[in-house]
Amino acid sequence: MTSLIYLSDLAGDPDLHQSLQGGAISIGNFDGVHLGHRALLDRVRQHAERVGGKAIAIVMDPHPASVLRPHGAPPKLTTLPRRAELMSELGIDHLLVCEATREFLNQTAEEFFQRLIVEQLSGKAIIEGPNFFFGRDRAGNTTRLKELADERQIDVEIVVPSVRDERLVSSSRVREAIASGDLPLANQMLGSRYCLTGTVTTGEQRGRTLGFPTANLSGVETLIPENGVYAALASWEGTVDGTCHPAAVHIGPNPTFDERQETKIEAHLLDYDGDLYGKMLTLTLVSQVRGVQKFADASALKQQLQIDLQTVRETVSSLPSQP
Repeated sequence: MTSLIYLSDLAGDPDLHQSLQGGAISIGNFDGVHLGHRALLDRVRQHAERVGGKAIAIVMDPHPASVLRPHGAPPKLTTLPRRAELMSELGIDHLLVCEATREFLNQTAEEFFQRLIVEQLSGKAIIEGPNFFFGRDRAGNTTRLKELADERQIDVEIVVPSVRDERLVSSSRVREAIASGDLPLANQMLGSRYCLTGTVTTGEQRGRTLGFPTANLSGVETLIPENGVYAALASWEGTVDGTCHPAAVHIGPNPTFDERQETKIEAHLLDYDGDLYGKMLTLTLVSQVRGVQKFADASALKQQLQIDLQTVRETVSSLPSQP
């Protein structure tokens, strides 16, 4: 299991600090832990085995753009715990989080390398992509990285980016697919299925009166797809044996009732009739079923919901184990 560690915690825990030294390192955002990240992190694990140390991924939080350019950070694809969960599948030992303060980001490339890689972690190998930049004003690049590493006999590998449909796989491209509702493409690039996680709160309870009770999600921290109805799998802490329930997820307003709350997220769980209020619910999105529509009345809406649920059931039942 990948442990989530904050750099600030190392000063108060010498044993933990010692356990992170002498390993293989990669620094990045790793948002989504997509196919490109996975190829890079696989090399981190292999280098860690070679040097006899830990496999360590390093991220900065919050996103540096949000510190240097307020409101300029891209929406998140994954929370830090979700990134650690995905990295566990890849054999990464630690996800180390550096607080992205102005002081931290103001370090020169040389200061950043010396303090973090050499003094804090005593790194033996560094694995990055070709577009890696570090230090103030992104002054450090892969050429400078190799120069600094060579001076200290630290191995460096630059991993070739992953390509899908003749385009590089990137977090930006994944965001584009999710924002447009193309979950199959997003999931293919991620190598896992995209999730929304939030707390179940009380809604209008209109779905219950229609015979389709819904769990209303609030506090979602990651990118929300375009408005529409989606086929998904729902799970929450305490679910027996990790069982997932097929779910029809409605994102956006319900124009049939003249609603205007654009970010509303409601999930109807098929074959489930329990109390989810207050629970952290995860919706693993599979594909978009249809867009948001306005129906003539509640009766017409109910007829469409029956069709939607059948589509969701068929979609989920035919899923392979991987996207």
